[in-house]
Amino acid sequence: MTLTQLEIFSCVAELRGFTLAAHRLGISQSAVSHAIKSLEQELGVELLRRHSSHIELSNIGEQLLLRARAMLGLANTLRQEAADARGMKSGTLRIGSFGPTSTIRLLPTILQRYRQAHPGIEVHIDEGPDRQVLQWLEERRIDVAFVVLAEERFDTFALIEDQMVALLPIGHPLSKHAAVSLKQLCSDPFILTEAGSAELVSRLFMAARLQPNIRYRCSQLLSTLDVVSRSEAITIVAEASLPDDPAPRYIKKPLIPPVKRQVGLAVLDKRQASPAALAFIELASHIHRQ
Repeated sequence: MTLTQLEIFSCVAELRGFTLAAHRLGISQSAVSHAIKSLEQELGVELLRRHSSHIELSNIGEQLLLRARAMLGLANTLRQEAADARGMKSGTLRIGSFGPTSTIRLLPTILQRYRQAHPGIEVHIDEGPDRQVLQWLEERRIDVAFVVLAEERFDTFALIEDQMVALLPIGHPLSKHAAVSLKQLCSDPFILTEAGSAELVSRLFMAARLQPNIRYRCSQLLSTLDVVSRSEAITIVAEASLPDDPAPRYIKKPLIPPVKRQVGLAVLDKRQASPAALAFIELASHIHRQ
């Protein structure tokens, strides 16, 4: 069993296809098939079930995938430690990012400074909803993730704090209020934005024993803003996620009581984090201490 075989298996399992995995890895499809077949023969088990239009993992394949990702993560850390000994002139850093707050407001400045300090590190950025980014981190698909704090299952590092705000259509009756409560937001159709703080918003209503009238779910903030602007729904989002718009087509109101949100970085275990990941965290923390 080799790390190359495990990397190919992990890629096939993630993409659910030999052709897609071959394209991502930059190798032939026959090489992918041969690696999987050799791994299955060595282990004496079927890892993947082949169907006419797709593949799926067997039960033992699911178990091996978790072990494979752990081994690949450790191997990447070893490579990074060796690169660190050489002055961190090469290596890879995999970052998970969610929503406009991390992808647009935080990441560009940090990444620009990081590339200046470590030009030899190849940076991969995966974007997805906050829940998916957490899953990627747990499965070791990424090295470091932007997260909404607190997340007790990981080692975390706070970067910024902002507040949650209600967004209302222009002319909405609640727009006359200085601030609005969760209870006041339960009657109108509600849109849940799954790009950033969906978990936090859901927990807010649950803790207050309230149920919003969820009619829409959007994966992109811009779609959410469009629905609110057309007076079809109201919502709650993080203030830092909103675009800099001199003439927004919605009304922004703080919540009563105020709800703060912290955004930071997370790793599975800082003791096992790669030098590239630790350098990224140190730089990001320094930028946002200024």
